[in-house]
Amino acid sequence: MTEEILDSSILDAPRILVTPPGPKSTEILKQQEELETSALNYPKYFKIAIKEAKGSTIIDVDGNIYIDWFAGIAVVNLGHNNPIIRKAVESQLDKVWHYMEVPSEIRVEFMKTLRKTLNFDSKFLFTTTGADAVEAAIKIARWNTGKRHIIAFNEAYHGVSAATVGLSNMLNHRRFQPFHDTNVLRLPYPYEFRCPFKDCLNDILSLVEYEIKNNEVAGIIVEPIAGEGGYIVPPKGFLKGLREIASEHNVLLIVDEIQTGVGRTGKIWAYEWEGIKLDIITISKGIGEGIPISLVAYNKDLDNLPQAFHLGTYRGNPIGMAVGNATLNYLMTSNILERVVTLGDYTKKQFNQIMEDSYKLGKYEVRGLGFMIGIEFSNENKSPISVKPYIDMLLRNGVIMYKAGMFDNVLRYMAPLTIPKLLIDRGLEKFEDVIKSTK
Repeated sequence: MTEEILDSSILDAPRILVTPPGPKSTEILKQQEELETSALNYPKYFKIAIKEAKGSTIIDVDGNIYIDWFAGIAVVNLGHNNPIIRKAVESQLDKVWHYMEVPSEIRVEFMKTLRKTLNFDSKFLFTTTGADAVEAAIKIARWNTGKRHIIAFNEAYHGVSAATVGLSNMLNHRRFQPFHDTNVLRLPYPYEFRCPFKDCLNDILSLVEYEIKNNEVAGIIVEPIAGEGGYIVPPKGFLKGLREIASEHNVLLIVDEIQTGVGRTGKIWAYEWEGIKLDIITISKGIGEGIPISLVAYNKDLDNLPQAFHLGTYRGNPIGMAVGNATLNYLMTSNILERVVTLGDYTKKQFNQIMEDSYKLGKYEVRGLGFMIGIEFSNENKSPISVKPYIDMLLRNGVIMYKAGMFDNVLRYMAPLTIPKLLIDRGLEKFEDVIKSTK
């Protein structure tokens, strides 16, 4: 297994020359604060200004070098400045950058490549963002069924646009609920670490069926692994159970693969772990490797949509499609998915060992698939413990890691899939140092 393939990381990372934020970063952060909206989120956690990025490493303007376990929220799956992605961008730049829906070679080629990765006969509708893809998916379900209700789950995140905030259920987004879609039926996600039911899987599936029998349900939208909700891996059989219920009651199953897809779990799509057939799938993030692109794939039997059903000027950007085509071809022809499974299992085991040996504040759980690993922090009574101090300490030690969870009490590992094992191990050393320092 070639571990450093197509990854230009700085191998002596992390290297901290000045405690972040350094003076140059501080000045740029100050200018950003003066110019940009108060609604910004990530500068509150990562107090650095980025100069450049290479592979699985970030260099700030003060010369500090960080190991990147963030990947732009699981977006830069093949690493920063990947040569295959750079080549795809440069090649398309020489052709055309924007042309709406008029066909081109790259548009058709990308759709053909994408269809090869899906296990159902699909048609495609391009959108502009992940939330926009979710909006389109919900519209397709309602249009085809003539019904209005959508089943969504606790710990879900599907966007915070006016049409998607009602599907999402993170605590810090509930303040926007006056704007939300009121036709959402919310049910518990099978979150075994905190599940209130005796039989978490089957009791929740029974609730799904109950709601369908008592409401006009157009679709069920679900993440194969709850992303922002805490990298929660449901029990095996959850997706299969939803598929069976949806099929029995003529309800459409929408799987949101915006964060779980494009190799993140060790399969191109996370739903493949249960081998189910989909009605609709939403795709974004890693498909564009940082070039904005999103879309919906849906069963061709649902293709009765009227002209101009879902519009947007920047749908189907050709540079994004060139990147998506290169990304999927690489995932299909290299050994990277095997690598993600092997190194993901290794990394999860190491996190577990560190927490077992060094975490003294109470109970924890390490969970995940592939390069989608969550570490949940709580006290002895399972009351959540915020991971914000850990994010700060990790950054000062040269590792960029971010939070998740309803109570901001989960650290998530979402490094580029190409990260050298050397940098996984070095990051784990820093992680252990931080956990040991917690009293």
